[in-house]
Amino acid sequence: MKKYVLSAALFVALFVSCDKDDNSGGETPIDTSALTFNRIGRFTNGIGDEGFAEISTYDKASKKLFVVNPNDNEVSVWDLSSPESPLKLTSITLNGTPNSVATYNGLLAVAVENANKQANGQILTYNTDTQVLEQSYAAGALPDMVTFSPDGKYIISANEGEPNDDYTIDPEGSITVIDLTKKEVVQLSFAGFNGQDIDNNFRVFGPGATVAQDIEPEYVAVSKDSRFAYVSLQENNGMAVVNLNSKSITQVFGLGVKDHMLTDNMLDASNKDDIVGNFKNWPVKGFYMPDAITYASINGTGYIISANEGDSRDYDGYSEEERVKDVTLDPAIFPNAADLQLNENLGRLKITTANGDIDNDGDFEELYSYGARSFTIWNTDGSLVFDSGDAIGRKTLEVNPAYFNADEGEADGRSDDKGAEPESVATLKIGESTLLFVGLERTGGVLVYDISNPAAPEYIHWIFSAQDVAPEGLLTVSAEDSPTGENLVIITNEVSNTVSIYEIK
Repeated sequence: MKKYVLSAALFVALFVSCDKDDNSGGETPIDTSALTFNRIGRFTNGIGDEGFAEISTYDKASKKLFVVNPNDNEVSVWDLSSPESPLKLTSITLNGTPNSVATYNGLLAVAVENANKQANGQILTYNTDTQVLEQSYAAGALPDMVTFSPDGKYIISANEGEPNDDYTIDPEGSITVIDLTKKEVVQLSFAGFNGQDIDNNFRVFGPGATVAQDIEPEYVAVSKDSRFAYVSLQENNGMAVVNLNSKSITQVFGLGVKDHMLTDNMLDASNKDDIVGNFKNWPVKGFYMPDAITYASINGTGYIISANEGDSRDYDGYSEEERVKDVTLDPAIFPNAADLQLNENLGRLKITTANGDIDNDGDFEELYSYGARSFTIWNTDGSLVFDSGDAIGRKTLEVNPAYFNADEGEADGRSDDKGAEPESVATLKIGESTLLFVGLERTGGVLVYDISNPAAPEYIHWIFSAQDVAPEGLLTVSAEDSPTGENLVIITNEVSNTVSIYEIK
């Protein structure tokens, strides 16, 4: 969980998905540009500063919404039988801090970190109707995200394994696979990749860390056929592929970088240039560093969609963060260094010192920033299908410039950092169309796209309310499972502690 102050894969898998065509069946085509997104319900979860509402999950069997509430060490429970007037129920009290929740047909899974963050955590399961604890499963250090496979056979947890603040204890990142049919728990380690040189800008840079220690699993997406799990490794700028049948990690790879010198990859790099939306090409490369990812099957082909937020390591014992103005640029590469390092140009931009000094002489030949300020659609065979380039920034500037790259209500305040910070992604099938929802943690709200043609997504709408600050959790509910009989999108906002329910017609 991040702290704020509240105011007003380019990757290679071993198999190509052969899912059944999700758009088949003779469904009626719809004009997605005519869809409406109306807020029908909203509630505040907890009293106080941020952190009472992070991730949520909806259970169609009980019509309950379960909300991670780390400040109170509980999972808050709400009756959504009537989403227009959500009813608060008895919370599930935990002996530890919850990070994530997921449901499948009446079963709730909760990822709970240990009081000692570097020690192993747990995955707890509950009956969603009675809210009675059913089972406790061991997980790795800092289970950060938990999900079910589409067939309900597996629970998968991404265990981040973050170091302590002094960086003297750095547990291995890992993945937990719970086979519910066999009552089997397997902890998957990355130790088999120690000593390997993982290509395509995969980052291993923690002080003295092995590959296994340095890898920090962040988010899990599972193929529609429940055969493979894809895991984002955010700080590493990478992905992992898990074969769920063999319960093994089959691949780890880097995601490459984004070139901000290309026409469609422009960047507003300064919050001190007195220009809101000052898009320019700069000699900077952005690590994709996805946070949330999701899997979608469109016209029989599987895709991974990533929200490219970016994240740095910034601890007392080690920090990679620096601003361009505070490093030495190689004069042979950057003859205009003095101009570039002005605050109104690149000087304010945060970069990593872990990459870019290619010849280890103390000056930088390349500049790498955090995140790609975009969402990306990847094929599961390793090719990039689409990246939104600078479209998120341009669209938010067009629709609501007062919130462009906003920081604490100040437009342009995050241009020197990671921009709008695409944080979360979710998809929804409506007729023959596939909608993509992209939550913007800093700018706020959720952008909606029609990705029925994954190579050419079309912008539809920006769901936005100034009352809802920092969307962290994002989920969709199909009309078939919805208590209203209509498609829903539910947004959990970390800073305002609010949960908003939108009906799509």
